[in-house]
Amino acid sequence: MKMRKILAGILSMAMTAGLLAGCGGAAPADTAAPAADTGAATEEAAAPATDGDVQEISFMIWDDLEASEDLITKGYKESVDRFNADFAGKYHCTPITTNLEEYYDKLNALVAAGDTPDVFIASPGANLNDYAMTGVAAKLDDYLDADGWKQTFTSDAVFAGGTYGDEGGDGPGIYAIPLNIAAACVFYNTEMFEDAGAAVPKTFSELLDTCQKLQDKGYTPITISAGTAWCLSMVAGYLCDRNGLNLQDIKDHKTDWKDEKVIKAGEQLQELSQYFQKTAAGDDNDVATAAFYNGEAAILIQGSWAIGQINGSCAEGFADKVGVFAFPAVDGSSADPNRVIAKSDSLCMSAATQYPDAAIQLIKYFVDDTASKYTAEIGGKIPVTSVQYDESIAPPELKYVMDVFKNASSTFGFYNESLADTEAGSTFDNCFVEIFKGEDPETALDPIEDYYEMNVWE
Repeated sequence: MKMRKILAGILSMAMTAGLLAGCGGAAPADTAAPAADTGAATEEAAAPATDGDVQEISFMIWDDLEASEDLITKGYKESVDRFNADFAGKYHCTPITTNLEEYYDKLNALVAAGDTPDVFIASPGANLNDYAMTGVAAKLDDYLDADGWKQTFTSDAVFAGGTYGDEGGDGPGIYAIPLNIAAACVFYNTEMFEDAGAAVPKTFSELLDTCQKLQDKGYTPITISAGTAWCLSMVAGYLCDRNGLNLQDIKDHKTDWKDEKVIKAGEQLQELSQYFQKTAAGDDNDVATAAFYNGEAAILIQGSWAIGQINGSCAEGFADKVGVFAFPAVDGSSADPNRVIAKSDSLCMSAATQYPDAAIQLIKYFVDDTASKYTAEIGGKIPVTSVQYDESIAPPELKYVMDVFKNASSTFGFYNESLADTEAGSTFDNCFVEIFKGEDPETALDPIEDYYEMNVWE
């Protein structure tokens, strides 16, 4: 039961951190894209059922359930298919799919048009706050308390990222159901490291040395999407945190975005970016991740949700030469080097759904024993329920991720989802994109500094 003890520790740390943040920036609901641009659905959405008909509900997700090779996405499809089969003649779910980069714009367009999907995926933090505090997402406490559903989860801590106070919405409570837990880690190709004589780095300077050794041996050291802002934001967040920046001090205006810790993080990102693949600025996240599992680069800085994508697409045997380590400490910094960015995908139910019972039943299918076993044994993510699963058949990378969690002192969220609101998050993202492009960090941080001066600080 060592794994379960580790998980209990993870969840306690997540509660202390206050949220389990996810990836991807978003515009707030009141700045949604034009309502006509709603994206493609896997099927045409059916009209609302009349009395006696099948109750038709929709589910919106940031991946293609039919075409994706991502093993987690395939698990989500299996949950929808099981739901439709088990409730044939009573309930039916039609998925609405798009890609991650466009997801929130298209979801917000549907919200603005009064066509909010009955069930939709969301990232805890500022993104979910938009839906919980404006009455778009329904409060779920009564459903969780019914029939002992809440007791099937490992701890109340898993709901930390989906719990909100009484500033709007339907009052204090839980507005999202977590599906899994993942950590932002560094994946590496053990064969390339061995060939280059490179060791797993413990500090940022060692990371640079490792990258140089890999490059000297002819390998592309790091693959990352600088064209997908949240990927850079993940690295920037780690560098800010490792340099000792406290986001609460930013919020309380005890310091600001021109703090030397943020400036140094920007300079370090520029140092590290010399080892990114040459096409990083234009590559999206899928392309960057594929470069790792196709053996084109030695390092992928990404969340452990990438395990499902890697194992769903890589050549046979590749997973056996993938190692994982925690993002390293910054030399000379007194900051805790054992903090880990944690992530949880979560499901919300529309407060305006005509069929709440059907919607809740669908959500339950995503966290029942069948789905939760799949999450660990196939997808390589940590389940949030007390399901028993076979650790011996889980992807090998999951063990390494669990080791990272075991050694973590606490968790924190993606910076772009941990700031004052989604616009602040996207502004932070854009600042670090400009830093990546070569702009002086102090100048590049002007937009986020100005935003807080005008909108956050009194």
